[in-house]
Amino acid sequence: MRRGFSGRWGTTFSPVLLAPAVLSLLLFLFVGPSTAWRPWPRTRLNGSDPLFDGSKKYEGSSEFVHLRYHMGPVLTNNITVHTIWYGSWARAQKKIIRGFITSISAVGSKHPSVSGWWRTVQLYTDQTGANISRTVRLGEEKNDRFYSHGKALTRLSIQSVIKSAVTARTKPLPVNPKSGLYLLLTSEDVYVQDFCDNVCGFHYFTFPSIVGYTLPYAWVGNSAKLCPGVCAYPFSVPNYMPGFKPVKSPNGDIGVDGMISVIAHEIAELATNPLVNAWYAGPDPSFPVEIADLCEGIYGTGGGGSYTGQMLEGGDGATYNMNGIRRRFLVQWVWNHVVSYCTGPNALDQ
Repeated sequence: MRRGFSGRWGTTFSPVLLAPAVLSLLLFLFVGPSTAWRPWPRTRLNGSDPLFDGSKKYEGSSEFVHLRYHMGPVLTNNITVHTIWYGSWARAQKKIIRGFITSISAVGSKHPSVSGWWRTVQLYTDQTGANISRTVRLGEEKNDRFYSHGKALTRLSIQSVIKSAVTARTKPLPVNPKSGLYLLLTSEDVYVQDFCDNVCGFHYFTFPSIVGYTLPYAWVGNSAKLCPGVCAYPFSVPNYMPGFKPVKSPNGDIGVDGMISVIAHEIAELATNPLVNAWYAGPDPSFPVEIADLCEGIYGTGGGGSYTGQMLEGGDGATYNMNGIRRRFLVQWVWNHVVSYCTGPNALDQ
C-alpha cells in the first residue's frame, strides 16, 4: 500500500493529514484520470517504451507487455450506462450513440459484431474469478442543453456537471456505484481541458467531496468542429499526415462516428479498471496503461504503427469493422490478456 504520493516538486504528502476535499483535489491533479489518446494512430513506434516494442507476432503483441491484476474491483454486475448529454445534440446523433451501447449486449447481430468485441472484455475477472458482466444496458439520461457550467469545462468542473445530474430536483440520475457508469458527452461547441491536445476522452471516478459519491465516469467530446483530424480519425485526417485519405463514416456523422470508438475505449477500461486499481500494465498506477491503451489505432488484422489494419467496406462505401443493431461501427480492438495480443471480432483468422 502506498502511504503517500509525490507532487510535481517532489514533495511527499501524507493522505492521513489532508482534509478529504484537499486530498481529492491533489489526487486528481497528480494522479489524474486515465486518458484516451485516441483514435488517431501513432505514426511511428515508440522506440523508448518497452510496452510497445518487441516481437510483434500478432497485432499489438509484445513480450514486454505485463498487464496485471492489482486486486481492485471490476464490474461483474450487470452494467448500466447513465448518459449526460451536455450541450446541443441532434436526435439523430443520440440514436447513433444509443445504438452502439445497446449493441454491446445484443444477441444475433451479424458477424463481426459489437457483442463479439465485448467478449474480449468479458475475459477479465476479479479476485474471486468472476468475469466482467456480459450485460451492458442503457440507463437513465439527463439533458444539459443550456450548458449549465459553460462551454469551457475543466477536469474538475466535469465532476460538477455529474453532481448536477445526480442531485437534480427533477429526474436526477440514479446513484449506482457498484454497476453504474456515468457517461458525459459534450457537443461539438464545448471545449474540455486538454481536448484536442491528443486527448479525446478519459475516465476516472468522482470524489465524494465534490459529487457526494464515488462513481466511475467517462467523458468523451464531439470533435467535429475543433479537431476531427485528431479525434475522428480515420474519418478525418490531420494535416501532418499527407497522402492519407479519410474514409467514409458508417453513420454519416464524422464527429459522432469518431466518438463511438472513444466511448468503446472508455467503457472497456471502466469495466476492467473502474477505480484505477484493477487491470493495467506498468509499475505506476498514476499512469496506467489499460486494455484499450495497448491497442490504440488498431481496427483489424495487421494493425500497428500508422496502419489501422484490415477493415470492412459496405456497399455504400462506408468503412467499419463490426455490426450492431441495424448499424455498423468502427471500433478499436482491445488487449486480450489470455493470448497477450490485441483482438477483435473482425480478425481474419476467426
